[in-house]
Amino acid sequence: MALTHLDSQGHARMVDVGEKPVTSREAVARGEVHMQLETMRLIAQGNVAKGDVLAVARVGGIMAAKRTHELIPLCHPLPISFVGVEFDLRQEKDTGVIDIKATARTSAQTGIEMEALTAVSVAALTIYDMCKAVDRSIRITDIRLARKSGGKSGEIILEQI
Repeated sequence: MALTHLDSQGHARMVDVGEKPVTSREAVARGEVHMQLETMRLIAQGNVAKGDVLAVARVGGIMAAKRTHELIPLCHPLPISFVGVEFDLRQEKDTGVIDIKATARTSAQTGIEMEALTAVSVAALTIYDMCKAVDRSIRITDIRLARKSGGKSGEIILEQI
């Protein structure tokens, strides 16, 4: 299988999607932020000094998805019709975990998975930034594509949501 972002000489290139049909596309990405249990409690209670962590992280994720083509080399700018970022707080042994799920939609000639992945990444980084003063042990893990649909490859389900 050839890598689409390399030409025949192995040089980086932007893929020409001009002849591809416009189709409705959706991607769902996920990730986790692990922290001290007390840090997660502060977030849940709205007691982090910098403000409402999850609200800011949601906006950060949405804004980042809209700028993916400016952040990731060779990504096409897409007419994004929707980006949603959701959080689920859970306890895992003595650790707090925030599960992040981002959904992105477009009608375009190429996929939107990079936008969903960028939304999760920046939402996680925003949580880290807002909480690093109270918890230096925060870890961002398992950022991945969970599902995508539309385009030539159709629906791909990598995990149940």
